[in-house]
Amino acid sequence: MSVAHFTKLFDHMEWADKRALASLRGMSNPPPPAVELLAHVLGAERVWLSRIEGSKSPLAVWPKLTLEEAERVLGENAQGFRRLLSTLPSAGLQQPITYTNSAGDEFTSTIEDMLTQVVTHASYHRGQIAAQVRAAGGTPNPTDYIAYIRGSPAATRQS
Repeated sequence: MSVAHFTKLFDHMEWADKRALASLRGMSNPPPPAVELLAHVLGAERVWLSRIEGSKSPLAVWPKLTLEEAERVLGENAQGFRRLLSTLPSAGLQQPITYTNSAGDEFTSTIEDMLTQVVTHASYHRGQIAAQVRAAGGTPNPTDYIAYIRGSPAATRQS
Protein backbone atom coordinates (compact mmCIF):
# COMPACT_ATOMS: atom_id res chain seq x y z
CA MET A 1 0.00 0.00 0.00
CA SER A 2 1.07 3.56 -0.56
CA VAL A 3 0.50 6.80 1.27
CA ALA A 4 -1.60 7.94 -1.72
CA HIS A 5 -3.85 4.89 -1.29
CA PHE A 6 -4.28 5.58 2.43
CA THR A 7 -5.06 9.21 1.65
CA LYS A 8 -7.91 8.02 -0.58
CA LEU A 9 -9.16 5.63 2.12
CA PHE A 10 -9.10 8.34 4.79
CA ASP A 11 -10.89 10.78 2.50
CA HIS A 12 -13.59 8.11 2.16
CA MET A 13 -13.62 7.56 5.92
CA GLU A 14 -14.28 11.25 6.58
CA TRP A 15 -17.07 11.27 3.97
CA ALA A 16 -18.62 8.08 5.37
CA ASP A 17 -18.39 9.26 8.99
CA LYS A 18 -20.19 12.47 7.97
CA ARG A 19 -22.91 10.44 6.24
CA ALA A 20 -23.38 8.22 9.31
CA LEU A 21 -23.66 11.36 11.45
CA ALA A 22 -26.20 12.81 8.99
CA SER A 23 -28.26 9.60 9.23
CA LEU A 24 -28.49 10.03 13.00
CA ARG A 25 -29.21 13.74 12.76
CA GLY A 26 -32.01 13.02 10.31
CA MET A 27 -33.95 11.16 12.99
CA SER A 28 -36.11 12.87 15.60
CA ASN A 29 -34.94 10.31 18.17
CA PRO A 30 -31.77 8.53 17.02
CA PRO A 31 -31.19 5.18 18.72
CA PRO A 32 -28.80 5.74 21.67
CA PRO A 33 -26.74 2.61 20.82
CA ALA A 34 -26.12 4.01 17.33
CA VAL A 35 -24.99 7.35 18.80
CA GLU A 36 -22.70 5.41 21.16
CA LEU A 37 -21.26 3.47 18.22
CA LEU A 38 -20.53 6.65 16.28
CA ALA A 39 -18.80 8.08 19.36
CA HIS A 40 -16.79 4.85 19.62
CA VAL A 41 -15.73 5.08 15.96
CA LEU A 42 -14.55 8.64 16.49
CA GLY A 43 -12.90 7.88 19.83
CA ALA A 44 -11.02 4.92 18.35
CA GLU A 45 -9.91 7.01 15.37
CA ARG A 46 -8.48 9.60 17.78
CA VAL A 47 -6.80 6.97 19.96
CA TRP A 48 -5.04 5.39 16.95
CA LEU A 49 -3.99 8.79 15.61
CA SER A 50 -2.56 9.67 19.02
CA ARG A 51 -0.67 6.37 19.19
CA ILE A 52 0.90 7.03 15.80
CA GLU A 53 1.80 10.58 16.83
CA GLY A 54 3.20 9.38 20.16
CA SER A 55 0.80 11.48 22.22
CA LYS A 56 -1.92 10.81 24.77
CA SER A 57 -5.41 10.76 23.30
CA PRO A 58 -7.81 13.38 24.66
CA LEU A 59 -10.61 10.84 24.10
CA ALA A 60 -11.30 7.37 25.41
CA VAL A 61 -12.04 4.50 23.04
CA TRP A 62 -15.71 4.68 24.14
CA PRO A 63 -16.30 8.39 24.79
CA LYS A 64 -19.72 9.84 25.55
CA LEU A 65 -20.38 12.39 22.77
CA THR A 66 -23.42 14.34 21.68
CA LEU A 67 -24.00 14.59 17.94
CA GLU A 68 -22.65 18.15 18.07
CA GLU A 69 -19.49 16.97 19.82
CA ALA A 70 -19.21 14.10 17.35
CA GLU A 71 -19.22 16.56 14.46
CA ARG A 72 -16.36 18.52 16.04
CA VAL A 73 -14.31 15.40 16.77
CA LEU A 74 -14.94 14.07 13.26
CA GLY A 75 -13.44 17.26 11.80
CA GLU A 76 -10.47 17.17 14.16
CA ASN A 77 -9.79 13.52 13.34
CA ALA A 78 -9.97 14.13 9.59
CA GLN A 79 -7.61 17.08 9.89
CA GLY A 80 -5.18 15.03 12.00
CA PHE A 81 -5.07 12.12 9.57
CA ARG A 82 -4.68 14.52 6.61
CA ARG A 83 -1.74 16.17 8.39
CA LEU A 84 -0.18 12.78 9.18
CA LEU A 85 -0.56 11.42 5.66
CA SER A 86 0.67 14.62 3.99
CA THR A 87 3.99 14.38 5.84
CA LEU A 88 4.49 10.60 5.91
CA PRO A 89 6.94 9.20 3.35
CA SER A 90 5.91 5.86 1.81
CA ALA A 91 8.74 4.13 3.68
CA GLY A 92 7.20 5.50 6.88
CA LEU A 93 4.30 3.08 6.53
CA GLN A 94 6.63 0.30 7.71
CA GLN A 95 7.73 2.21 10.80
CA PRO A 96 6.96 0.23 13.96
CA ILE A 97 5.12 1.99 16.77
CA THR A 98 5.01 0.57 20.29
CA TYR A 99 1.89 1.50 22.24
CA THR A 100 -0.27 0.37 25.14
CA ASN A 101 -3.87 -0.57 24.43
CA SER A 102 -6.86 0.36 26.59
CA ALA A 103 -6.46 -2.89 28.57
CA GLY A 104 -2.88 -1.95 29.47
CA ASP A 105 -1.17 -4.46 27.14
CA GLU A 106 1.84 -3.35 25.08
CA PHE A 107 2.04 -4.04 21.35
CA THR A 108 4.17 -3.01 18.40
CA SER A 109 2.51 -2.49 15.01
CA THR A 110 3.52 -0.79 11.78
CA ILE A 111 1.89 2.48 10.85
CA GLU A 112 0.46 0.68 7.80
CA ASP A 113 -1.28 -1.88 10.01
CA MET A 114 -2.52 0.78 12.40
CA LEU A 115 -4.00 2.85 9.56
CA THR A 116 -5.62 -0.28 8.11
CA GLN A 117 -7.16 -1.01 11.52
CA VAL A 118 -8.64 2.51 11.70
CA VAL A 119 -10.28 2.27 8.28
CA THR A 120 -11.67 -1.24 8.65
CA HIS A 121 -12.85 -0.70 12.23
CA ALA A 122 -14.82 2.38 11.20
CA SER A 123 -16.43 0.55 8.27
CA TYR A 124 -17.51 -2.32 10.50
CA HIS A 125 -19.22 -0.05 13.01
CA ARG A 126 -20.81 2.20 10.38
CA GLY A 127 -22.58 -0.94 9.17
CA GLN A 128 -23.90 -1.50 12.68
CA ILE A 129 -25.03 2.13 12.87
CA ALA A 130 -26.88 1.76 9.56
CA ALA A 131 -28.63 -1.41 10.81
CA GLN A 132 -29.74 0.34 14.00
CA VAL A 133 -30.99 3.38 12.10
CA ARG A 134 -33.01 1.10 9.81
CA ALA A 135 -34.37 -0.94 12.75
CA ALA A 136 -35.55 2.31 14.38
CA GLY A 137 -37.48 3.27 11.24
CA GLY A 138 -34.88 5.60 9.72
CA THR A 139 -33.14 5.48 6.37
CA PRO A 140 -29.37 5.24 6.71
CA ASN A 141 -27.16 7.03 4.21
CA PRO A 142 -25.07 4.57 2.20
CA THR A 143 -21.41 4.81 3.18
CA ASP A 144 -19.93 2.30 0.74
CA TYR A 145 -16.50 3.09 -0.65
CA ILE A 146 -17.67 2.56 -4.24
CA ALA A 147 -20.47 5.10 -3.77
CA TYR A 148 -17.85 7.60 -2.61
CA ILE A 149 -15.61 6.89 -5.60
CA ARG A 150 -18.52 7.04 -8.07
CA GLY A 151 -19.86 10.18 -6.52
CA SER A 152 -23.30 8.59 -6.61
CA PRO A 153 -25.49 6.73 -4.14
CA ALA A 154 -25.08 3.01 -3.68
CA ALA A 155 -27.94 0.64 -4.38
CA THR A 156 -30.47 0.52 -1.58
CA ARG A 157 -33.10 -1.97 -0.52
CA GLN A 158 -36.45 -1.86 -2.23
CA SER A 159 -39.29 -1.57 0.28
